[in-house]
Amino acid sequence: MVCIRCQMVVKSELEKVGLRYVYVKIGEADIIGDVEPVQLEKLKANLKKSGLLLMDNKKSVLVEKIKFAVIELVHYSEDQIKVNLSNYLSEKLNYNYNYLASLFSEVKGITIEKFYLKHKIERVKELIVYDELNLSEIAYRMHYSSVAHLSNQFKKYTGLTPTHFKNLKNKNRETLEDV
Repeated sequence: MVCIRCQMVVKSELEKVGLRYVYVKIGEADIIGDVEPVQLEKLKANLKKSGLLLMDNKKSVLVEKIKFAVIELVHYSEDQIKVNLSNYLSEKLNYNYNYLASLFSEVKGITIEKFYLKHKIERVKELIVYDELNLSEIAYRMHYSSVAHLSNQFKKYTGLTPTHFKNLKNKNRETLEDV
């Protein structure tokens, strides 16, 4: 669950099966009391209809927390992190980065760094489509050292230059869940 709408769906589905909760956050919910097996199965089925999965193992939950931390950093934060990505994630999630990286690669089949870069490129695409900032401003906002660095990375991941992408009529972008 990586968006506010997902949280709303989870809250609604919890209420439908008669479960009360303390909170529902991205990737987790704190349920009040015991959950009956019938409620759990109904909740799983209802969430699946909405395109969501109930994760009940700690590794899957941790991978979702990694994903959300990266998405939050790239898409919802204007601040540049003061440390490198590995230290940022270790501090935020209270785990050794080597463990996080190994787990993430094992579960997702991609490194955290590649996941992070894919999201940065999707955010750059979004900013290009909005057409409110020039490439220098986008490079600055996305914490690239230069427009050349942004352009090289953009071309590496999309096969297009940012300018060519901007001139396309059909600008293909992915949803956050699909990146």
